[in-house]
Amino acid sequence: MGAPHVVEIENVSKRFVIRKEKSLKERLVNLRRSNLHKEDFWALRDIDLQIEAGTTVGLIGPNGSGKSTLLKTVGGIIQPTSGEVRLRGRLAALLELGAGFHPDLTGRENVYLNAAILGLSREQTDKHFDAIVDFSGIERFIDTQVKFYSSGMYVRLAFAVAVHVDPDILLVDEVLAVGDEPFQRKCMDRIRGFQHDGRTIVLVTHSLDQVLEICDRAVVLDHGSIIADGEPRDALRALRSEYDQIRQDELAHQREAAETVTVTEATPAAAVAPPAAEVTAIEVLDTAGDPVDTVRPGDDLVVRVHLRADDPVTNGFVGIAIENTMGLLLYGTNSKLLGVPLPTLSGESSFSFTLPGLSLGDGSLVVHAAISSEEGTELHRLREGAVLASVTDDSSIGLVWTKPLFARLDA
Repeated sequence: MGAPHVVEIENVSKRFVIRKEKSLKERLVNLRRSNLHKEDFWALRDIDLQIEAGTTVGLIGPNGSGKSTLLKTVGGIIQPTSGEVRLRGRLAALLELGAGFHPDLTGRENVYLNAAILGLSREQTDKHFDAIVDFSGIERFIDTQVKFYSSGMYVRLAFAVAVHVDPDILLVDEVLAVGDEPFQRKCMDRIRGFQHDGRTIVLVTHSLDQVLEICDRAVVLDHGSIIADGEPRDALRALRSEYDQIRQDELAHQREAAETVTVTEATPAAAVAPPAAEVTAIEVLDTAGDPVDTVRPGDDLVVRVHLRADDPVTNGFVGIAIENTMGLLLYGTNSKLLGVPLPTLSGESSFSFTLPGLSLGDGSLVVHAAISSEEGTELHRLREGAVLASVTDDSSIGLVWTKPLFARLDA
């Protein structure tokens, strides 16, 4: 028999009404017209979700997919247009910066106010007060009005209160990204402690590696609907596929827009000089010369870069870079770093980089290429010239893949 459900979301939908008027006065004056020019926006559509006790669930998806709306609905901050949310146990929520804080009260007063909102008596808050302040690390400013706090101080104090009210269910939105790195590590240690204690955690985050590391389950939302729900690795693959499609649509739209642009009556002063050289295309191939869109650990890749130089480029160099979809550089090199001088570039030319035994972590990759002058000035870069999917087994997580060997030493 499985663990009981502590969160039950049944057929939940949430509608917001978007009006064109900028003020209440405009709405009253133009009441009849206002009703004709309003628009319904469904942030959530028919969400059914059950969360078992003791699990950590990540809510992920593109911006505007409904993650935070769903979390606020679970937390009771907003009421659904239809459907029902049922909870079992004490809930603590850290949903947005400064929620539950009064700016004119001191940090000390807000600790008691926030704890009372979360269901603690004054005596219980007295018991936890020193631990809350110590965890937040803002002892010097605890008697200062919180309107003078930085965003990081807000998060520190709010999270410290939330984790000390002994919640059965903890809801955490992306606000943890505001804190500095040492505080983020402290928060993650406390979340792992909650997991060890069997608490239930629902987390909204854009840090996909964090989902792989701490979540038992991931739910992918898009346009207010659930498109994937299951093991974090499978859910992330579904999300990255969605991101890839979004990006491909954006690139196609940009190409269509560029093709429709016409230049009219451009004066020499207003004209922009074209680059002396540019990267015209990037191909990603296997060693047999066939195009590839998926790479697995240990595969040999060939990145072919096509250039065109309208003006001669002497002693220049060409380079490539591989990034993940968050813009983090995973690999980069160029002909200068490799100690290979280029001939003078004129007209069209092509160069290839062979990358043997590439072993990158699971996820979507984009490939850039650039041509630079002898002085190191970048003449042109073709961004996202190619898109790849890196697919690994389930033996590890992270940006780099290797096949780990594990052995007991005292056997």
